[in-house]
Amino acid sequence: MNKCLLESIMKAHGDTGTTLSQYLGMARSTFSAKINETKGAEFTQGEIASIKRRYSLDANVVVEIFFTQDVSNLDTMTN
Repeated sequence: MNKCLLESIMKAHGDTGTTLSQYLGMARSTFSAKINETKGAEFTQGEIASIKRRYSLDANVVVEIFFTQDVSNLDTMTN
């Protein structure tokens, strides 16, 4: 997941983790676990669709946020 891209889109729309978690109907701690991918936590398809609608994202941006591996994580794994 590209956390930085999602956070930059959130910020551009005036959202915080708290406001987006409320929009998604989840606890702030749950949202935090998902955005940080703590213990394998991931956004569901429905949550991704809601985020797509909220920010009017096109499919390419959705793929870039949710379905590409973080390059910094790959560097850590290969070293």
